Amino acid sequence: MASTAESLTAPRVRRKPLPAAFWFALFILAMLYFGTHFPIDSYISPQHGFGYALGITGGSMMLLLLLYPLRKRVRWLNFMGKMQIWFRAHMVLGVLGPVLILFHSNFKTGATNSNVALVCMLVVSGSGLFGRYFYTKLHHGLYGTRATLDELRAAADRLRGQATTVQFLPDLVTRLQKDEVRLMSLAATPGFNLISPIILAVMSAVSRFQIRRYINHELAVAARSSLTLSQHRRRLTALANDYAARRLSAASRVATFQSYERLFSLWHVLHLPLFFMLIIAGIVHVIAVHVY
Repeated sequence: MASTAESLTAPRVRRKPLPAAFWFALFILAMLYFGTHFPIDSYISPQHGFGYALGITGGSMMLLLLLYPLRKRVRWLNFMGKMQIWFRAHMVLGVLGPVLILFHSNFKTGATNSNVALVCMLVVSGSGLFGRYFYTKLHHGLYGTRATLDELRAAADRLRGQATTVQFLPDLVTRLQKDEVRLMSLAATPGFNLISPIILAVMSAVSRFQIRRYINHELAVAARSSLTLSQHRRRLTALANDYAARRLSAASRVATFQSYERLFSLWHVLHLPLFFMLIIAGIVHVIAVHVY
């Protein structure tokens, strides 16, 4: 009876609601599925009516994307709201606008000018998704403040100062320093902009495996000749593995941050010209449709 009463009075654990981004992505996927699996061309025409309105609305959304970089760079526009709100609106419009235009075109290709505009739009949208991914790698979450390289380096330096915790493995610190230098040198190597995060992740995983194997082997050998080490071998192994993992993780974060900084800069250089190509292609498409 007591257990039953306790179960009745125990507070229920509330599950966290799914984020709005999840429902928005689900909505977009459902729209894309509907557009590609049902004969929407029987109800939507690009030339008039609802289909024409979809094209105008989607194109207007793409034009509104220009407001975000203006808000970010022009100081006297600060009265127009917080950057977080503009960033969210920028992402929503950058996804919803192309979807509406796809419905406007019935998910089909047409004349040359419309095909060029459609391809430019898809390229810009895909570029925006890459930019969003790079953004999250340089900020504390999607809407958080931007991380700095100094913060990450300071955290790595604090871990190096704790080397006395693994004095029972004197060669461990030297091995870790070599792996850290190797990771940093790769991050600073030019020509690896696109694949350096992948290579860094692989190298970091390999280094962790090798260090873990070294720690297990050295302590196993030492435990054979020392009763004290034999008694505390499991605890010392866990301590050394934890320290090594945190050191390598910190070094990997610094190196990866540098790589994503270069990728984000490169993305900025490419994304803006692609967007202006989209604007020009869209204007040409509208003129061609109404003139010819």
